[in-house]
Amino acid sequence: MSTISIENLRYTWPGSDDPVLDIAEFRVAQAETVFLRGASGSGKSTLLGLLAGTLTAQSGSLQILGTELATLSPRKRDRFRADHIGIVFQQFNLIPFLTVAGNLRLVARFSGRPRRDITEKSEHLLESLNLDPALLHRRADRLSVGQQQRVAIARALINEPELLLADEPTSALDTDARDSFMSLLLSIRDISNCTMLFASHDRSLAKYFDTEVELANLNKAQARQVSHV
Repeated sequence: MSTISIENLRYTWPGSDDPVLDIAEFRVAQAETVFLRGASGSGKSTLLGLLAGTLTAQSGSLQILGTELATLSPRKRDRFRADHIGIVFQQFNLIPFLTVAGNLRLVARFSGRPRRDITEKSEHLLESLNLDPALLHRRADRLSVGQQQRVAIARALINEPELLLADEPTSALDTDARDSFMSLLLSIRDISNCTMLFASHDRSLAKYFDTEVELANLNKAQARQVSHV
């Protein structure tokens, strides 16, 4: 069973007549790491929103771990996302007035999976990310940028997801910080053995992944737009 399976997927923004995504077929195997490259505005974030279940396509099939997301109610999609999908955002989206522990507990609460002690699990994740577990008691807005990045990874992995989605998380980093972040992200991914789809415009990052996919080759809607220019 593929982690991601897409067939004849079309998505059009409300009020528009032209689809932003038109994908005939796309599959990602379990435990595969995929680099999805596309220019700004090419539909990368839209595709990740569909994969996360925050958006719903007008037609076609999109299955995550064999589950057709469009058949789930909004409440069940939220639960499915919490149970099976971790997301690393371009902006870290930590809740600034909560401690690191509070940010991690909040995400863990949405999952219906049996949970072992969240404090123990949080400490282990922070140690794996080369962070002092004492930071669990510090407010998110009092962390350095590098610490916030690592906490964002911990938050994405706290529920032990089978699928990790990353949306341009290195776009604001210089080369050294970017490479350090990628090495850390891939090392922690190897521990969890989850499937990863990493979306970015930066082709130099492709070397970190099993597979490179050009969204322009995948998305027929984008190809039509280019042909009309």
